Amino acid sequence: MLSFLLLPLYTLLLKTADFGSVTVLFSLFAVFNVVLAYGMETSFFRFFQEKEHQQAVVSTALISLGGSTLLFLGLGLWTAPLIGNLLLVSTRLVHYSLGILALDALVVIPFAWMRARQMPGRYALVKMINVAVNFAANVLLLYFVPLWAAESPESVSAFWHQPGHEVEYVFLANLWASTVTLLLLFGSYTKIRWQFDWTIWKRMMRYSTPVMIAGLAFVINEVFDKILLSWLLPADVAASELGQYAACYKLSVFMTLYATAFRLGIEPFFFSQIKAKNPQNAYAVVTYYFVLVGSVLLLGVMAWAHPLKELLIRNSDYWPAMKVVPLILIGSFCLGIYHNLSVWYKVTDRTGVGALISVIAAVITVALNFMLIPSLGYMASAIATLAAYATMMLLSYFWGRKAYFIPYDLRGISAYFFGSITLSLLIFYVLDGIPYLGYVVFFAYLAAVFLIEYRKAKTTPIHEDQTGQ
Repeated sequence: MLSFLLLPLYTLLLKTADFGSVTVLFSLFAVFNVVLAYGMETSFFRFFQEKEHQQAVVSTALISLGGSTLLFLGLGLWTAPLIGNLLLVSTRLVHYSLGILALDALVVIPFAWMRARQMPGRYALVKMINVAVNFAANVLLLYFVPLWAAESPESVSAFWHQPGHEVEYVFLANLWASTVTLLLLFGSYTKIRWQFDWTIWKRMMRYSTPVMIAGLAFVINEVFDKILLSWLLPADVAASELGQYAACYKLSVFMTLYATAFRLGIEPFFFSQIKAKNPQNAYAVVTYYFVLVGSVLLLGVMAWAHPLKELLIRNSDYWPAMKVVPLILIGSFCLGIYHNLSVWYKVTDRTGVGALISVIAAVITVALNFMLIPSLGYMASAIATLAAYATMMLLSYFWGRKAYFIPYDLRGISAYFFGSITLSLLIFYVLDGIPYLGYVVFFAYLAAVFLIEYRKAKTTPIHEDQTGQ
């Protein structure tokens, strides 16, 4: 959500090419974050459950990640000029990026330890402080420092402000936030009994390596389109088109937040139902209502897409990429449905299936971007995103039908899913110049959903199970 809150600031104060450069580097961050953590967080949760080895697991994980991170940082600083030349950025920006990656890797286990010890209050506080520092530093460096420097050329602000270095300020703000976070969690490194258990480390690495592979596949689906755009588009337009695409891509955050919040809340419910009399019925009902609410959200964002564009993307230079928004939103909707459908392999301990599906989607993402970007530009990336997530959704459904049948209401789900998509495309592409008709379509759809569900609630009999519930 932080990047979404900063979107008006970035699009107002950064050129499209500069925002494109920021996007590429943060996309690379996502890849390196997975590599630098190498699945150790998930492995930590798995082995921390062994009560007799808890202290050894904590210290071994901290030493492992701490050592690998310091090695990465040393190699990165040594080769920083070369990295800068390859990425066409300044050496100082490379230093900031290396610092952020290293600091974020060093807090992976402290955050995991906090969660394992059931300290949600402190966990949330530290996370919110990170967000607050990052947000405040961005506003300070990008808006107030230039303003104060212009008003008082002899002030300290004028010393700080260097016109043309706005991209570096974005990463400097992030570096400050990451530094504060590590300082808040540094007690994790000082309070442990330093011991490295080779046996536990080997077990943790065997467990974490497949997790890292699955994580890399998922990250490729999420961010690799931005990286490929910067590589495959002509150099004179790559950064600018990427900036446009990345800014408009952010409007999918509404669907992403809905799907993520729903997934975080519903996963414990899925596992709690494993020993119920007929858990498949509960899974089917949950998915039905996820699609129902998601269809309303999809149509709502499409109906108000242009007012949202003017409110959040403050520079019209970014607006040409608005045409990707429907495809990205529908792709995010498919991903949310996939997370619901994935219950079958989670409750049957077949998580390898999830990794395989992510890898297949990653191959689709890379292949379609390589084939289509030279001719379609950022539209190719939007098409690839939709194709990858739709494939994940379909694979999970058809695979699950054979392995663990769940009686989904396909008629109702399909009606809401395809109905909302059809109306969304109508609103966005056909009624583009008549926004008020889009609002009418949305409220008509909302009324139809209410009537359908009201009638269903009145006509569906309530069956009690053996507990009388």
